[in-house]
Amino acid sequence: MTPPPAADLLAWYDRHRRDLPWRGASATPDPYRVWLSEVMLQQTTVAAVGPRYARFLARFPDLRALADAPWEEVAEEWAGLGYYARARNLHAGARALAARGRFPDTAETLREVPGIGPYTAAAVAAIAFGRPVVPTDGNVERVTARIHAEAAPLPGAKRRLDALAQGWMEQDAARARPGDFAQALFDLGATICTPKRPACALCPWREGCAARRQGMQEDLPRKAPKKARPIRFGVHFLAVDGEGRWLLGRRPDSGLLGGMLEIPGTPWRDEGWEAAEALPHAPLPGLGWQALPGEARHGFTHFELRMRLLTARAAGPAPQGMGWMERDAALAALPTAMRRLAALAA
Repeated sequence: MTPPPAADLLAWYDRHRRDLPWRGASATPDPYRVWLSEVMLQQTTVAAVGPRYARFLARFPDLRALADAPWEEVAEEWAGLGYYARARNLHAGARALAARGRFPDTAETLREVPGIGPYTAAAVAAIAFGRPVVPTDGNVERVTARIHAEAAPLPGAKRRLDALAQGWMEQDAARARPGDFAQALFDLGATICTPKRPACALCPWREGCAARRQGMQEDLPRKAPKKARPIRFGVHFLAVDGEGRWLLGRRPDSGLLGGMLEIPGTPWRDEGWEAAEALPHAPLPGLGWQALPGEARHGFTHFELRMRLLTARAAGPAPQGMGWMERDAALAALPTAMRRLAALAA
């Protein structure tokens, strides 16, 4: 089928574009800021990212500042945004880019940077450098599936939807303004072509939408059935000293919550922990650990984590690799899973 005119979407975008903090008025967007916004927005809402984006820029205003910062500062600033591998990749990418001395300016060369995947490379290339490529996030996949009435389910249909989305760059209007066109697709999916009850009457592409003509727009894109997530269990130990400070450790650099602060505890496993077998994992021996009521739950991509918390009073120096931290500072620096655990001690 012939795709609807890119010019119609761009005209709509010029009237209705969202006012977002990472969309400056400059005709030449800063690739560092574009990259940062795209990384932050992955798996996170615009509402959550807005204030955190401004705060992150205040602390790391440019590529060199981020590259020179120690990981501990980056991890602290990222705490609460989730999907912490993004922060590790961002930091590693900043150091690689600083060593290069400049940003690559095509999707292909951007993908050579550690931690930059196909979507982010396409987004930076289109928005920051005006390259004729369409970054296909969830919004773009949804719009594309409906315009073309593509019924194959996700995730298997991702390649097909990406190929269809790239077809818009065959139109002169899209090629002339690839950054605006990409952001117009984002805005259309976020505000009009929404997952539920899309506002088709307001859509600039309603006449060219095959799914709307067939009355199946709310059924697309289809998704393969999800498998039930397994459950893992952990026990953690919150030691509090006489000044009310908390004893925290840092997780290994690789793996889940890599490099982030944590309340020390057992490994996470598929079966529950008895108190006696969990106690050898306590950070300080010989304390009168008391179990707090309730459990904290946190959903990762591939499993659900359930954690219990034990607490005890402690004194003296912190064990090697750990440190005492003021309670409020700890809550600000801990990742979301650990904050939920800490809430049991409130």
